[in-house]
Amino acid sequence: MLKGNKVLLRALEPTDVEVLYHLENDPAVWHLSTTLAPFSRFNLEQYILNSADIYTNRQIRFMIDAVDLEENPETIGALDLFDFEPTHMRAGIGIIVTEAFRGKGYASEALGLLIRYAFETLQLHQVFCNISPENTDSLNLFRSKGFKMVGTKKDWNKFNNRWCDESLFQLINPKAMQEPVE
Repeated sequence: MLKGNKVLLRALEPTDVEVLYHLENDPAVWHLSTTLAPFSRFNLEQYILNSADIYTNRQIRFMIDAVDLEENPETIGALDLFDFEPTHMRAGIGIIVTEAFRGKGYASEALGLLIRYAFETLQLHQVFCNISPENTDSLNLFRSKGFKMVGTKKDWNKFNNRWCDESLFQLINPKAMQEPVE
């Protein structure tokens, strides 16, 4: 588990099926992950049961629990490392937080914990993310963590019958040793 002041990042548990069912099946966010159809509870249960090893699955998901609440902690979202490439020491990052907890610092702390895990534990050289230029909340979040835009994929995704660009951001591990290529 990765713990901050406001959030705890933890592994998936079978009890997370309902939270994932609602997060993954919200059509309002499907365009962010290019999802085209809902997920069944059975598919999500299978995903949870087979999701433990980043080296086998090339991805890992953490659930985000708000632990600063006066009552019991509440699961408020999920974070993914995806397209993990151990040879090139990189992975993509995706995050989703339930609407009631957006804009309150939870995503920022969770992203910071995940970046530290990626760089210190997995010893990745870099992490990246893909963001629609219209998604100002995500743009601000990733920029606040030092991500730099390195390119634009023109007409990359189709949403609401129109083509949309997608920006590629990356963050290089500041402690990564740069060895010259000969």
